[in-house]
Amino acid sequence: MNLSLRIRILPKKAPLPVEQALSIGNFDGVHRGHQRLLQRMKDSEYPRAVLTFNPLPREFFQGRDAPIRLTSLREKTHALFASGIHRLYLGRFDAHWASLSAKDFVREILCRRLHARAIYVGHDFRFGNDRHGDTELLQRLGRQWGFTVHEEPPFCLGGERVSSTGIRQALEAGDLTRARNWLGRPYSVCGRVRRGDQLGRQLGFPTANVPLKNRPLPLRGIFAGRLRCAQGEWIAAISVGIRPTVAGRDLVLEAHCLDANDPNLYGQMVEVELHQKLHDERKYPNLDILQAAIADDVRAVRSYFSQPVVI
Repeated sequence: MNLSLRIRILPKKAPLPVEQALSIGNFDGVHRGHQRLLQRMKDSEYPRAVLTFNPLPREFFQGRDAPIRLTSLREKTHALFASGIHRLYLGRFDAHWASLSAKDFVREILCRRLHARAIYVGHDFRFGNDRHGDTELLQRLGRQWGFTVHEEPPFCLGGERVSSTGIRQALEAGDLTRARNWLGRPYSVCGRVRRGDQLGRQLGFPTANVPLKNRPLPLRGIFAGRLRCAQGEWIAAISVGIRPTVAGRDLVLEAHCLDANDPNLYGQMVEVELHQKLHDERKYPNLDILQAAIADDVRAVRSYFSQPVVI
C-alpha cells in the first residue's frame, strides 16, 4: 500500500465530513509512550486519526538550535500507520499556527475542521499561543462543544518516564540498548542508496551509501546492525560519520552487508537498524590501516550477532 496516499494535509477551509477520534502531538520517535496512547484510541467507536506537524513547533521557534529529530517525516508516517491509525493530518506549523489562541485552536482546528469527538493526549499536552492551553482547558471546552478528552499518564520503565528527549540522550551516549527499550524496536534510519566514490569496494568492503546531509542524526560511530530492503535483509557493519581518513565533510551512513553477494542497491530505499555501537569514528593514518580496521569491525559484527539473544 502506498502510505503517501493516506496522508491528508490539514484543510484550510472545507470541514471534513467524518467524526473521528484524534490524537495530537509531535510523535517524534513514536516511542512506547506514544504507542500506548495510540493503542488506547482503539477503544473509541470512531475512526482513529493523528494530527502532527511539519516543521515541528520547536523547529519553528528554535530554528537550527532545535533538538535533532529521532525520525524523519517518512519514518514517523510509517510508524504511525503501523500503530493502526486510519488517517494522518499534517499541519504546516507557521506563524499563523503559532498565533492561534488555545480556544481558537480547539474550535477552528479540532472541532470545525477535523470533527474530533474523542481526543487523546499525553499528560504534558499544551496547545495554543504561548502554550496557554492544557488538559483542564481542553476538558472544559469538550463539555461545551461536545467531545471527550482522554489523558494518558506518563509511560515509565524502571522508574523513568519514557520520552523523546531521553531516547535522544541515550543515542548521543551510544546506549542503543536503552534507546531500543524505550522505542520498542531498534533505532533505525531510512534513506535512498546513492553511488559513492567506490572506496569501500576498492578496499574489499563494498557499502550501501545513504547521504545524510539534510538529515542530521543524534549519533555517530561504527555499529553492528541490519540492512533491509526489497531485495532482502543482511547483518551489516555500519558507519555513521564524515569519513575523516579521506578528509570527508558531509555526514553519510555506510553499510557493508555481510554475506550479501554484493547486491546492487543503488537507488533503492533501505532501512538500516543500529543494534550495538562498536566504537567512535576514527581517523586512520592510511588506507591499509583503515582496511584492517574495517576487517576488525566486520569480525566484531559477526561476533555480536552470534551471541544468544537476551530477552
